[in-house]
Order: sequence, then C-alpha cells, then structure tokens
Amino acid sequence: MMVMMAALSVGSLSAKPYPVPKMYMFGFAASFTDTIVYFTNVMEVENVWIEGKNKFLLGRSTYSHQLRDYLGQAHQMPMRTCVVMYDEKRANLEKKLIKMKKLYTKSKDKKAHFDIRYLADNEFRFKAIDWQKMLDEAAAEEAAKQKEEAKASDTKKKEKKAKKKEAKE
Repeated sequence: MMVMMAALSVGSLSAKPYPVPKMYMFGFAASFTDTIVYFTNVMEVENVWIEGKNKFLLGRSTYSHQLRDYLGQAHQMPMRTCVVMYDEKRANLEKKLIKMKKLYTKSKDKKAHFDIRYLADNEFRFKAIDWQKMLDEAAAEEAAKQKEEAKASDTKKKEKKAKKKEAKE
C-alpha cells in the first residue's frame, strides 16, 4: 500500500492521471545469471491509467512485478528483471516486440546465445490496477488525517485557554 501511495504522490506532481479504455502491453523478463529470456504476447489490458502530458502508464512497476511474481511462482524463476512495454496502438507495440525479439535471436556469429521462452495468453495475463479505488482510498486517508490534525489542534487550543484561565484565577 505504501508503494501505491508513493506512486500516487509522485503522479500528482505532474499532469493529472486519467483512465483509458484499453492499452496494449507485452512483457519481457531476463536475468543476469542465466541466458533464459521470456516474452509474453501483445495483450489488451482494459481500464488502465496514464498520466496526461507524457502518457506514462501508471503502475509500470506494478505490472512488471506481476510478471516477475508469476515467473517466480509458476516457473521457479524468482527475481527476474522484468520490463513492460505498452502503447495505445497495437501495431506500434507489435513492431517494438519484433525489434526486441530480434535483439535476442539474431547474432552475427549465427549461434543461439539465449534460451527464448514464450508465455502463452492462457499462462499469464496482466491484470489492470484499479487506480480510481486507490485514488479514492488515498483521498479518504488524507481527509481522515486532516480531520485528526484539526481535532488535535482544537484540543491544544482548549488546553491553552484552560491554562490561561487557571493562571488568571
């Protein structure tokens, strides 16, 4: 929850976040300790949130953690370095996926340097994060905090008045 709150506070410094009906994503996972790399297919994820001007996907790290956690649990490949690529247009993202796959399949010496594995859609899917719920919870927590601070301030004022009254008597 603290990570989500930090993400929300960082997001609030720039343009306002807003939901988009769908975004296309694919995941990539690798490790510095072996040659196994994973790719997911390009998949449609509905109801994601982005930041206004720069169109950064909110929760990028959370989406990559979904992939990392899946690989750790289902494939006993914990702590992989995972990256999520995204775009609002499927064709643009498919070009990025092809380009990235070429980096790991084509080599000048014609030898396979990586063990490339593909995750099928029925194996792994990204799950959309309910940012509206997170924003509402953050706003409710902030309102409760402000109410508590106001109550503490009122209590201090009453105590000061009581002390002054006692001092006069």
